[in-house]
Amino acid sequence: MYVILIIASLLVLIPVLWMLSTALKPAQEVMVTPPQWIPEHISFEAFSRIWKDYPFGTYFMNSTYIVLVSTGVSLVFSALAGYGASRFNFRGKGSFLTFLLITQMFPSIMLLIPFYKVLQKLGLIDSHLGLIVVYISFSIPFCTWMMLGFFQGIPKELDEAAKIDGCGKIRTFVQIILPLSLPGLAATAIYSLIVGWNEYMFAFILTTSDNMKTLPVGIGQLNGFYKIVWNDLMAASIVSSLPLIILFLFLQKYFISSLTAGAVKQ
Repeated sequence: MYVILIIASLLVLIPVLWMLSTALKPAQEVMVTPPQWIPEHISFEAFSRIWKDYPFGTYFMNSTYIVLVSTGVSLVFSALAGYGASRFNFRGKGSFLTFLLITQMFPSIMLLIPFYKVLQKLGLIDSHLGLIVVYISFSIPFCTWMMLGFFQGIPKELDEAAKIDGCGKIRTFVQIILPLSLPGLAATAIYSLIVGWNEYMFAFILTTSDNMKTLPVGIGQLNGFYKIVWNDLMAASIVSSLPLIILFLFLQKYFISSLTAGAVKQ
């Protein structure tokens, strides 16, 4: 088992370590033969250059703003929808949940032209709001199903006890149920953040000006027409990966506890 885990870990870590090694190399060491894992002269010039020579700061702030807003909106609506579907029976409930699930079956490339046409009519092409709307539409259906599973694992007797104590439905949801679903919220937030942070195709098509582009698009543009500055490209990739790594480290305990949520039937 340990041998299998070590091999699997190496398959994941080797590309990351090679990316870090390339980012720390000066330009003259990047293309040497044979390749060197450990740079002879460690240089942080690539990390400095991506902030000075490219509008990397603008890309970073654009991605941060778009992803945080879309994640926040997705969490609010998916939590409300998941709670409502887990606690109330209403006409069309099954069809509604099935519709949300079906939306995840279509490849995103099929939705590119419809989204472009709709956003063009609304005047949202090359805007942060347009990307936020797109990312929300991707996140809410799956996040609703995730939150539905967590809310179903919380006993309904808590709602009944809160009702006896005089709590309304909204107060019960906010003060009683929502704090108990923190693992689900953390897992849902991580999913939504990863989807938005790494999304490239829609950001590339729906934005045209440099002050609107996101990190994946900006990193893709480091591939020059005549040459590729590999150490700059790798440094930019590492910097773009750090926020998700840091976020996962802080939310790890909630994420791990969410893996066993619902394992025991009440």
